[in-house]
Amino acid sequence: MWKPAERIKYTALDDPWPGAEEAASSTLFAPLTVGPMQLQQRTWVPAMVPWRSNEEGEVTEDVLQWYERFAKGKPGVLVVEATGIRDIPSGPLLRIGDDRYIPGLRKLADTVREASEGQTRLLIQIIDFLSIRRRPDPQKFLQRFLRITDAHRAALGLPNSADEEEVRSALLGLEADQLSSVLNAKEMEDYSHGYRERVTDMDIDEIANLPNTLPNLFANASRRAEEAGFDGVELHYAHAYTMASFLSATNTRSDGYGGAKENRVRLPLEVYQACRELTSDNFAVGCRFLADEIIEQGNDVSTASYFAEQFARAGMDFLSLSRGGKFDDAKQPKVGWAAYPYTGKSGYECMPGYISDEQGPFGRNVEPVASIRQHVRDCGFNTPMVVAGGIHTFRQAEQLLQDDKADIVGFARQALADPDWFEKVRTGRGKEIMLCRYSNYCEGLDQKHKQVTCELWDREQLDEPGVAKTHDGKRRMVAPAWS
Repeated sequence: MWKPAERIKYTALDDPWPGAEEAASSTLFAPLTVGPMQLQQRTWVPAMVPWRSNEEGEVTEDVLQWYERFAKGKPGVLVVEATGIRDIPSGPLLRIGDDRYIPGLRKLADTVREASEGQTRLLIQIIDFLSIRRRPDPQKFLQRFLRITDAHRAALGLPNSADEEEVRSALLGLEADQLSSVLNAKEMEDYSHGYRERVTDMDIDEIANLPNTLPNLFANASRRAEEAGFDGVELHYAHAYTMASFLSATNTRSDGYGGAKENRVRLPLEVYQACRELTSDNFAVGCRFLADEIIEQGNDVSTASYFAEQFARAGMDFLSLSRGGKFDDAKQPKVGWAAYPYTGKSGYECMPGYISDEQGPFGRNVEPVASIRQHVRDCGFNTPMVVAGGIHTFRQAEQLLQDDKADIVGFARQALADPDWFEKVRTGRGKEIMLCRYSNYCEGLDQKHKQVTCELWDREQLDEPGVAKTHDGKRRMVAPAWS
């Protein structure tokens, strides 16, 4: 992963923890109405992909245990991982693209409700993503995958009558730096990083038709979530995926869904309206999007403020803000690996680590969210805003709420490090919290598509009776119980 040039090493903040009485009177542990939901506290566990499903995208026993463990900490809101809206193979990621998934998802909702004693509201994040392939072996790409055209023959000085074998042989004889004068930009990317679809690939019928297909896919996924007993859905409009790509300043589609920001927000609004129409008034619908893309010529806080205003005006029940995490500046993957959108500068801003710059890794998204929230308030809307990113102490969270910089505080890596953070703070036992080190050990596992765990607990009590272990048998799957 990219790291700032300063490479300053930080440790977790050593703030004093509140007693039970102070916690009870705090803003963080005060109730809040979010659309149709009544939150017991203003804490939020954002969606994190733990790689606990199976190749069918089903709710497995590992999935149930994972979310049950978070629910025992009784956060205000728990958001289930990014869950695919298409019924297509996508590895061990949860899916919600068919009615057959409803029974498993219902079991998940029931499990969380029981484990949290009804105190945690449960959302599911629903996502669409385009095709991406692993970086190919260079020789195999030139020998088999590259579609030979007359442009290649001309660039190589060969006649149009030259057969494919002759062209491929000539390509194989070139040095890597010479290929850029023969292959076009898209072919060079496929060669050096792996094939990846973009929302601007209008020559692909399925992508050109996304504005017609996505609203229905998202809407039916939302309907299934409500039937399964979830309290709401979070539409995934962030990072490197389809809906974020429509919002992105890099979206140059010429069909009315790209170019000007007014066009780029059009499909996200149509998706929201479709979801709203297929769900009841008792079901929350909001979205997660980016406060800043952190890429050259990408959306910034000003553009995000415009999007937030449009989402609030449309009636979304909440807005959750992240930042970065784009393919645009991702590092070149190894041969056989797929590009990972959290390896460049934008990826660092999404998941900053303890090696940082003068600003440090803690709360880098607070001020951008505060600015966006103020714009929405100035426009006359009170849509609750969720901030996350390097927040791990009570004082951090409480102060930003009191300063009106957000309405709800998200704890992602800190909740992974200690799922009981919320109950420990609420009951005055904050000194017992395992603080996240921000080493991004978890992120490293995610990049390799390994079952995500935390270094603070995944080797603890491995001989505990009945403990679930990772595929290699070396790590436990969930944090030990707290009493």
